[in-house]
Amino acid sequence: MAEADEKQALHRYLQNVREVLLWKLAGLSDYDIRRPMTPTGTNLLGLVKHCAGVESGYFGEVLGRPFPGEDDLDWHDGADMYATAAESREQIAEFYRRAWAHSDAAIRELPLDSRGTVPWWPQERRNPTLHAVLVHVIQETARHAGHADIIRESIDGAVGLREGVSNMPSDADAATWQQHYDKLAQIARSTG
Repeated sequence: MAEADEKQALHRYLQNVREVLLWKLAGLSDYDIRRPMTPTGTNLLGLVKHCAGVESGYFGEVLGRPFPGEDDLDWHDGADMYATAAESREQIAEFYRRAWAHSDAAIRELPLDSRGTVPWWPQERRNPTLHAVLVHVIQETARHAGHADIIRESIDGAVGLREGVSNMPSDADAATWQQHYDKLAQIARSTG
């Protein structure tokens, strides 16, 4: 596969999971996108903020292309995993889109074998290629999009692969899902 084709394929997968993550916020109240849904406080808007920070760091500092305003980002005490009361949904989404634009420029301009430095990685892996950084960020973003899937379903029952594609059986109604749930709960009880 030609490098341009490989970049295009990797970029397409990254862009898809980026859009999925933002889509999971659609139609929810500010309360619902911020409320902690796990004992560790995971919430939808925090996942978006975290992924924006991941991109700004990996395609910025790591590749020697500092993200504009990077010095103003406050990541102490897990601050990348939640939006403060002063940070709006729009501000976090715009931060993510600016991180995309910065990342996309690096992806476009650098060859896949360009090397960066990840100071927090073990020494033997500390100097990954752009290709490895891309795969890492795709994996990280997809992982958090999966978290967002579960959180969104827990909030209002909304499910789906991406906007316009539910990836769920079209003939399943609430009663069918309840029967499925009950069946799985029975299996769990019988084996536990």
